Amino acid sequence: MAKSAAFGIVHIATSFGVGYALTGSLALAGAITLVEPLVNTVAHYGFDKAWERWAVPRRDAAVSPTDASALPAH
Repeated sequence: MAKSAAFGIVHIATSFGVGYALTGSLALAGAITLVEPLVNTVAHYGFDKAWERWAVPRRDAAVSPTDASALPAH
C-alpha cells in the first residue's frame, strides 16, 4: 500500500509539473492535475470493456475439450 501511495504522489507531481511546464499557469496545471485522473479512470473502464470483448477469446467460441472433431488427426 505504501508503494501505491508513493506512486500516486509521484503521478500527481508529474501531472502538475507537465501541466505547469506546458501552460505556465498554476491554475491550469492544478485543473489538469485534478481532471486527468478522472478522464483516465473513464478511459481505463472503456479499455477494459473493449479488451474483454475483442482481445480475450470468448468462452462460447472456445473449443470444448471433449469435442473430438477439434482434435488433430493421427
